[in-house]
Amino acid sequence: MSSRAKNRHVLLLLGLAAGMFGFAFALVPLYDILCDITGINGKPALQAALHEEIEASESAIDREVTIQFLAKAARGMPWEFRPLENKMTVRPGEMNRVMFYVRNRSNHSVTGQAVPSISPGQAALYFKKIECFCFEQQELAAGGEMEIGVSFFVDVDMPAKINELTLSYTMFRVGDVEHEHLISHFEAERDDT
Repeated sequence: MSSRAKNRHVLLLLGLAAGMFGFAFALVPLYDILCDITGINGKPALQAALHEEIEASESAIDREVTIQFLAKAARGMPWEFRPLENKMTVRPGEMNRVMFYVRNRSNHSVTGQAVPSISPGQAALYFKKIECFCFEQQELAAGGEMEIGVSFFVDVDMPAKINELTLSYTMFRVGDVEHEHLISHFEAERDDT
């Protein structure tokens, strides 16, 4: 094999490796786009529904959808986390609110972030959150407790075959708040010197 042919093979292999790397790098954003379009994996939008969607929801239809609420704290998260209502029957287009209870069982401040999931996955396209504690991190002092809520409606265009869905949240630990305060305190002292 001539050196020219070897160089071509090396360039071809390098190009193939770079193409595979680029494809692997693009998989996560492509997956997110696919989830947004199709509702696969029950990945709901992590932002509030648009004002136009809220106006469109004002005409509730005479159909009922049962929603089950689940909540759990992730491993290592020292919180009690549960819905105050396990199940609710709603009409598509009707505004609703459900509350969840959280309590920090540790002896120091902890910040948490809830990650939602909806099943069946197709229902995620039609479950519209107006306000949700999952949009922001939640901070609780040692032994602290609070009620946090979700305001939502089910879109009137949800297929009739979906008459039950589950909204589930997992609360993850963001970081030890006292540790974060110590770091910012030391950074402030360093900036003053």
